[in-house]
Amino acid sequence: MNKTPHKIYVGSFFFVGAAVMVLLALNGYDYYSTPLEERFFNSQHTLLKPSGDWGHGFGIIGTLMMIVGVSIYMIRKRVKWFFKFGFLKHWLELHIFLCTVGPMLVLYHTAFKLRGIVSVSFWSMVLVVLSGVVGRFIYVQIPRTIQGQEMGINAMNDLRENLASKVTKAIDFDAKTLDEFKVKTSPERYREFSFVKAMSFIPNDFIKIRRILRKMKKDLKLAGLPKIVRKGIIKSAKIEIVLTRRS
Repeated sequence: MNKTPHKIYVGSFFFVGAAVMVLLALNGYDYYSTPLEERFFNSQHTLLKPSGDWGHGFGIIGTLMMIVGVSIYMIRKRVKWFFKFGFLKHWLELHIFLCTVGPMLVLYHTAFKLRGIVSVSFWSMVLVVLSGVVGRFIYVQIPRTIQGQEMGINAMNDLRENLASKVTKAIDFDAKTLDEFKVKTSPERYREFSFVKAMSFIPNDFIKIRRILRKMKKDLKLAGLPKIVRKGIIKSAKIEIVLTRRS
């Protein structure tokens, strides 16, 4: 999947998910904001109560989304016959969409009546969703090939060295910027971090890296390099920075 179709693919998930949540919230706000003991007299009660036509439907659709979301990703990841059907990261994105919107629909199915066994089930579901968010964060920290396969430490180091060589050759005419960039892409900078130090280091590092990249863009433009070449060099520099952080 090319870059533009992939943006549309991911963007459609975000748009559909946001639209569903906004429409459900706007349509049912009057009912869901009504105290539990007074909801029976609300005009939407027969539709939005857990056993109502809409409320029951939310539960069925949400449950199916979670079952499908978990199943298709597990099958794609473990069954070799399905390896040829798209990249793993695209299936992961579909999994995230289905397993994010699904629980929200289940929440609307409960009509926010979180008591007894329903409460236990709901918070168990929340823990599963949160574990998925943490898992996604860890997943993106692991360098991968374009097919979504994990890269070994040797392959990652080789790629980082190749990128470093490419960037060095491109900006060797500006020794100051090159020296700053080499400092920012030194693996030693990211070792033996404490949580307290990271809280101040990360935002400061982000600002400094953005400044260096802007300087590199300016230098490459003044050097008269074609736009497509400049974009390729800056992309290589960004990837090298990411690999350094994750090495």
